[in-house]
Amino acid sequence: MIAAAATAVVTVGVTALGTAPAHAIANGEPVKDGRYRFSTKLTMTGIPVLGGGTRNSACSAALIARQWVITAGHCFRDENGVRVERPVAASTVATIGRTDLATGTGGHDLEIVAVRQSATADVALAKLARPVRDVKPLKVSDDAPEVGDVLRLTGYGSLTSANATPATRLQTGQLQVESVDASTLGVRGYAPRPDTTPCPYDSGGPFFRESKRHAPELVAVVSDGPSCPHTGVEIPARTDNIADWIRDTVGVG
Repeated sequence: MIAAAATAVVTVGVTALGTAPAHAIANGEPVKDGRYRFSTKLTMTGIPVLGGGTRNSACSAALIARQWVITAGHCFRDENGVRVERPVAASTVATIGRTDLATGTGGHDLEIVAVRQSATADVALAKLARPVRDVKPLKVSDDAPEVGDVLRLTGYGSLTSANATPATRLQTGQLQVESVDASTLGVRGYAPRPDTTPCPYDSGGPFFRESKRHAPELVAVVSDGPSCPHTGVEIPARTDNIADWIRDTVGVG
């Protein structure tokens, strides 16, 4: 979150878009094997640093089409902190369909080969080297969330902002919508605790609706917020109002 998501994108004190850091899900809970398989971890190695040298980092994301994942726009920014339409690291690998990164098997590890940035929100689409055919993509909703809606979040971020390290198991939690703005939402921790919030390396993680009758639907991604854990307001970037651009870009009708 550029505050809570910027850390999600950096590992050595660099903040995204000139703001503070982002995190993994604090005070959430581990995801059971096989759930939310569209959840994705982006591992970046060899990101150029202003003045020379490189750094490593990570973000969270979600598979939304056979060959595309969605994440935060600031996950792809150059050494000047400017969002760009290309992979910035020497290698950016998307891990999809694997709940436990330490001991789990299956899923996919695919290189990111192209990036597209939204013109109106902190949202990026990243193209995979080849399609994923055994994981159902997360549907992108056209409908705006409403105040009072409870959204689920998944991510591979740190469990705390202190000595942040990406989690090796997918985490989840729920946050409740408090406000709906032109390109962002205001959400606050709901379950398992009031301070369930994104942390570093959760940047780009999907916020989605759940229903007993319908498949999950994406409405936002982790973008900005205070250091985790906290009981304040998170500010994810909306995706429902750019759904047409998303579908046009990834080629899904």
